[in-house]
Amino acid sequence: MSKTRAGNFFEDFAIGQELVHTSPRTVTEGDSALYTALYGSRFALTSGASFAASCGLERMPLDSLLVFHTVFGKTVPEISLNAVANLGYARGVFTAPVFAGDTLSARSQVVGLKANRDGKTGVVYVHSVGRNQHDEIVLDYYRWVMVRKRAEASPAPDTVIPDLPSAVATADLVVPAGLDFTAYDTALAGSPFVWDDYAVGERIDHVDGVTIEESEHMLATRLWHNTAKVHFNQHVESQGRFGRRIVYGGHVISIARALSYNGLANAQLLLALNGGTHANPTFAGDTVYAWSEVLERIELPGRTDVGALRMRTVATKDLACADFPYKDADGKYLPGVVLDLDYTVLMPRR
Repeated sequence: MSKTRAGNFFEDFAIGQELVHTSPRTVTEGDSALYTALYGSRFALTSGASFAASCGLERMPLDSLLVFHTVFGKTVPEISLNAVANLGYARGVFTAPVFAGDTLSARSQVVGLKANRDGKTGVVYVHSVGRNQHDEIVLDYYRWVMVRKRAEASPAPDTVIPDLPSAVATADLVVPAGLDFTAYDTALAGSPFVWDDYAVGERIDHVDGVTIEESEHMLATRLWHNTAKVHFNQHVESQGRFGRRIVYGGHVISIARALSYNGLANAQLLLALNGGTHANPTFAGDTVYAWSEVLERIELPGRTDVGALRMRTVATKDLACADFPYKDADGKYLPGVVLDLDYTVLMPRR
């Protein structure tokens, strides 16, 4: 019997299947520093302990997307080791802050399957939950991924596609316990513009661009325990459809989020990932730009110090965003668009 694992192929998944993910991971201040080194995130609440304390928190929380990457990475060996591409996300809720020293683990359930017409791949839908060492849920989300088949002749399963909401309901948004923005310092945060200053339909070109280096995305995949072969093995991928490794989609999400600081500096925490699409692949050498659109202004029950904004952030490669590139006349993403992310952020109110 082989003692090594080849990972699950499309035929290995079944509706209702429960997956326990290996290697619980303790996140540290070192992870936070590496996250900053990789992406350059400057949001004050997750950058400065004194700023977090001034906002009522006993400790500085780790960046929401650092939590996402850690939980996501836990799921890769059992779900997407043999992935062709991660396709999208839905109903992601950040339910509790994570601090340095917390240990995160994850479990998933298969909730949908769809064989592709090429006979070589299929789409697997999973519901994944990340917990801390106290068994408290810190992240709850859905994603779907295209996975290779072991054998083209394998019969296709019945198609099951889960019915997922287009956005996380306001009642399900969680503001961290103790957070209080009544004494919020916009000067230290980096922008005078708060929740009240944004209008539905407003678009923001985040102006700056970042070129992805091969070493950076490889460091990121190792950091998050993301072992998907399409990110690691150039020897194999050189014979694939692109001839090179694909950059982990979450890496692009964090770059876009960091770029959004220029225009959304007071969007301190992610409350939800409503949905997302990796529209086109990204490779080392690509320069990423981003623009955002305000989709909804949300008043949070019982709170006058904070509000939420539902945002769309679109990331592009080698394509500046002054004219807000998105889709063509037929509704298809332009070739330079690599990410379309719908998410909800927490912001101070005036």
